[in-house]
Amino acid sequence: MTRWMTWTPWAALIGALCYGAVRAYWVTGGAPAWVLGSDVLLPSWAVIALCAGVALVVAGLRASKGWLPLVLVAYALSIGLASASAMLLLDVVGGILPGLGIPRDLPAFLSRAACASVGLLAGATALSWQRRRTAGCLRCVGVPRLDATPRWAYAAAYAAVAGCLIRILAQLTMGVDVPYAASPSLLVFEFGFLLAGVLLPLALVHGWGKVWPRWVLPLAGRRVPRWLVIGPGFAIAGAMLAYFGTGITQMIGETIGGTLEEPAFMWVAVPAYVVWGAGLAVASFSYYRITRPACTACGR
Repeated sequence: MTRWMTWTPWAALIGALCYGAVRAYWVTGGAPAWVLGSDVLLPSWAVIALCAGVALVVAGLRASKGWLPLVLVAYALSIGLASASAMLLLDVVGGILPGLGIPRDLPAFLSRAACASVGLLAGATALSWQRRRTAGCLRCVGVPRLDATPRWAYAAAYAAVAGCLIRILAQLTMGVDVPYAASPSLLVFEFGFLLAGVLLPLALVHGWGKVWPRWVLPLAGRRVPRWLVIGPGFAIAGAMLAYFGTGITQMIGETIGGTLEEPAFMWVAVPAYVVWGAGLAVASFSYYRITRPACTACGR
């Protein structure tokens, strides 16, 4: 058994109880004055219920030795908490590029980070019990190595590129103003936008994403550190799916209620972001399997 499988259930249990208790205190009137009106995208009672669910499911998984329905519930709770903390993406972007003018709210950032952490720990707990239920090596079960990039990974990577380009075209053709302050930070943001939407997906499926190409003179021919590629791949994919996946559900309600601003643009741009994030996630998983070193436990 790998080390993380032993401590993540306890961390999920303690984290859920602590964060749930803090939110219960805020419900009684002790909540900070949030800059954007709220810290998470769900009501406090819903977040408290999710935290209580995590605590109960973690305990139930231990008592039942990983009963499959509870594993699935743990994954669902993880997704719920990740969706609630989706604005964490704006905190990260605003922290890296303060010149964009994204409002800062340290208490809200800490709350969203705690909410996301509990969700991540709940997902890790579900994965640990899923691995225990599966016959074979606990270190590498479910993620056999690949010898070459499969077609589905190429399709996912190019879908991610298409999502990025569709988002750009929507901005250019629909006359929607950029919501950030004009500054050098905006140029850096747009450059990073293109790197994450074009270079990164292609690097995940092409050989130059594994071995530095000839035009990278100091490093040409050397292997690219695997986490230099799949780290951003998984991180950006997870953040985009949480933020824009949640955004689609909000857009549905606002569309029905007639309150959605720039509906034509939003119904092109936000689904494009979701396709972009999903493509990155699938391509990153393929890259992970191709570059995974031999398992130290079973040698596969």
